[in-house]
Amino acid sequence: MRIIHMGTPFFAVPALDALEAAGHEIIAVYTRAPKPAGRGKQLQMSPVHARADALGIPVFTPRSFRDPAAVAQFLEVAKDCDVAIVAAYGLILPRAVLDAPRLGCLNIHGSLLPRWRGAAPIQRAVLAGDAITGVTIMQMEEGLDTGPMLATVETPIDAKTSGDLFAELAQLGAELLIDVLANPRAAVPQPEDGVTLAPRIDKAEAHLDTSLPALQLERQVRGFNPAPGAWIDIAGERVKILAASVEPAPAAPGITVDDRLGLGTGDGVLRPTLVQRAGKPAMPVKALLNGWRVPAGSPLA
Repeated sequence: MRIIHMGTPFFAVPALDALEAAGHEIIAVYTRAPKPAGRGKQLQMSPVHARADALGIPVFTPRSFRDPAAVAQFLEVAKDCDVAIVAAYGLILPRAVLDAPRLGCLNIHGSLLPRWRGAAPIQRAVLAGDAITGVTIMQMEEGLDTGPMLATVETPIDAKTSGDLFAELAQLGAELLIDVLANPRAAVPQPEDGVTLAPRIDKAEAHLDTSLPALQLERQVRGFNPAPGAWIDIAGERVKILAASVEPAPAAPGITVDDRLGLGTGDGVLRPTLVQRAGKPAMPVKALLNGWRVPAGSPLA
């Protein structure tokens, strides 16, 4: 098939590689424009852009498809295109773009639709305590992840972080996509019940509120790993909690319960296992406490 790939983060790279390995002709890649990054604020290409360059595929980086010139350019590129594959692209596609390829646009979505429609389905599934998640290949339409489904694949969440699931679902989605392209099937409308929305993550959500149960805070720790990183103020210093366990022990919320950095919560103790102080590398709690004494009763905020 002659294919346009549209994606931006690492989540979209395995699909690009799988299409190339399967022998499809990738006529163009669309991705977000390079952005300033790092201390020097130099322009940095997206992971998909860098991979497409390495594969020698033409890359287009329109700022928005509200610009008629960007739409006209896409229509010219897509005039001999069979299908466009969209994975975490980051731009809204108008009807003219969705209809341009012969078979339209297929989306690799990181949830079991209709649960978690929106920008942050993987993180929202972890935060909600879902037992399973997965990938859906769907035919795109103008609604927010409302299109009919072609295929799904499930995986248990267990104790995985959002980062773990991003990597796993990216690979599962790439494999499922290749199967869908090789074995066409009828699209099935999404169920009308069970719809939930997955709005973009706000950095303010990553602040741990110790009035909540430890189980909920542990889900936040996994859900916000690797970004933006769950955090709490311990004895006047902001500390990121990158991994933690839960102890079903009585505890007063808002203070450390012992000198091993047990955090008192509304129900149980949150026991950090991997942490990061401001300006420092991530480290196990034992290493942290070798150089920083946090006695029982230290305030949390």
